Amino acid sequence: MNSLRSSSWDIPACAGGETVGLGTEFVRQSTVRVEWQLYELDRGEFHRCPPKDGPRRTIDTPDWLADLLSDHIAGTQPRPCACHGQAYVFRDHRPANRAARRPGVKLVDVACRAGISTGTVSTVLNHPASVPESTRVKVELAIAELGYVRGGSSGQPAAHWRRTGFSTWLFHLAATGWYPQKAPQQPHPVPILAEPWPGIPVRGRNASGRADGRWEPIAPGLTPHGLRHAHKTLMEELGTPPKLMDQRMGHEDGSVQARYSHVTPTMRRRLMAGLTELWTASLDERRKLSPGSPAAVLDGLLRARRHGGGERVAKIFSQISPEKPRETGQGQRPVLRNWP
Repeated sequence: MNSLRSSSWDIPACAGGETVGLGTEFVRQSTVRVEWQLYELDRGEFHRCPPKDGPRRTIDTPDWLADLLSDHIAGTQPRPCACHGQAYVFRDHRPANRAARRPGVKLVDVACRAGISTGTVSTVLNHPASVPESTRVKVELAIAELGYVRGGSSGQPAAHWRRTGFSTWLFHLAATGWYPQKAPQQPHPVPILAEPWPGIPVRGRNASGRADGRWEPIAPGLTPHGLRHAHKTLMEELGTPPKLMDQRMGHEDGSVQARYSHVTPTMRRRLMAGLTELWTASLDERRKLSPGSPAAVLDGLLRARRHGGGERVAKIFSQISPEKPRETGQGQRPVLRNWP
């Protein structure tokens, strides 16, 4: 459970759109400035707008989270996206059509230019007689302006995480241990190999036949938005003053009590110390399972914790080389649920 709790601080107190819309210029040494969010429209376009509840705010980040963010930015070197001309901290890990090496115009680009949904564009291309003439003209004009070639090369890496991509195909898998339904396949467990310990997903043909077991569910029913609830609950457990909690979450309390309450540096330091204590406790609980991990970031964190937690993750990464095998908890056998 502690390991699950630690995940609620990915970007503390940020809503999903605020995390996706976090620009690199707003990541500071010990704070994150929430100025914008990216709101995904039904037609696939991302709209850059102020935070949902209005107030722009500055969020304190513990040292360990500030290090993770700075190392991530240094490693990925984000470039400005084509849609807004802004460099964002996080971007999707693959293109929508899984063709990252082939540049070109995508169907969604045509939809954005024409101001309609991708489904409507597809209908125009496949069944032009079933759509109004005005819609067909819009699509044809957008195709001509963008130089879209149907069936041709397309697929730059997606600039932003989409709700369905992150929530359905990453977060849901990690929380429940199950792949969601996707016709013609029914929901099914995530098959894993026991080595390297504590297990990695099996992909490809006959994945279930090659698997040693399946992922155990961590928190069935948990959603990305649920992490905001978790963060608020953790702050309450730490005795954080309501004024500071509202400030971090982007909430406004118009009561008289809130008007006469103020956030002090001492309150902020206590919260950072409490979050850091919970974070280190989570890493210690994870190390009981195994001192290493196949995931490079987590492996670096665990190694840093083994050495006392005083080293930056980047320094730990530099010590990992192909010649030096990663610790995988030799002598321990994974406790896996048998494949059904």
